[in-house]
Amino acid sequence: MMGYYIIAGLIFLVSMFVSNKLKSKFKKYSKVHLQNGMSGKEIAERMLRDNGIHDVEVISTPGMLSDHYNPSKKTVNLSEGVYSQRNAAAAAVAAHECGHAVQHAKAYSWLQMRSTLVPVVSVASKLSQWAIFGGIMLMVMVGSGIGQTVLLLGIIMYGMGTLFSFITLPVEYDASKRALVWLENENMLTSSEHDAAEDSLKWAARTYVVAAIGSLATLMYFLSIYLGRD
Repeated sequence: MMGYYIIAGLIFLVSMFVSNKLKSKFKKYSKVHLQNGMSGKEIAERMLRDNGIHDVEVISTPGMLSDHYNPSKKTVNLSEGVYSQRNAAAAAVAAHECGHAVQHAKAYSWLQMRSTLVPVVSVASKLSQWAIFGGIMLMVMVGSGIGQTVLLLGIIMYGMGTLFSFITLPVEYDASKRALVWLENENMLTSSEHDAAEDSLKWAARTYVVAAIGSLATLMYFLSIYLGRD
């Protein structure tokens, strides 16, 4: 199990670095005030309207960097630091979340695939760790057989979460691309403001990359245990 703790520790350190970097970028670009004077809410509503989307509501949600699009309720949920603020970071996040709403409206295939997996992955992710560690303990105490089967089941469930994390990557990158293209085409930001928005979204995307790579590394480790025992 030492190998698992080493991998988990490395992933944690990289994840913390990227997360702290994102927070520092958001703080930095929150001081870049928009010349157009628009709030995150106003930018979101404008982007939705420009894309012919009239059935999605922009609402405020508590927390920091808790912004998300809810496809079932059709709401763009903007955190307190984005909803009413008038800066480059808020503009970037607001437009990005609306990018997901545009994906939904246009039936973007990767988003549809991701949404289909959500209920399955939510259950599998809760059970996978129990099955994996339970399978390993059974293999140690009573040998292969039932323990190996339980471990394989846990690996399969964990693999579904890994697949989900990789499917999330094109969804997030495409939403950012849609956001930046719209912000530029509609002349919503000045050149320096646009650069700040782009940098913010790059670091936000990197959090998903780290999560996906970390999940894959952990999956490969568990798989190596199974194959080594097989």
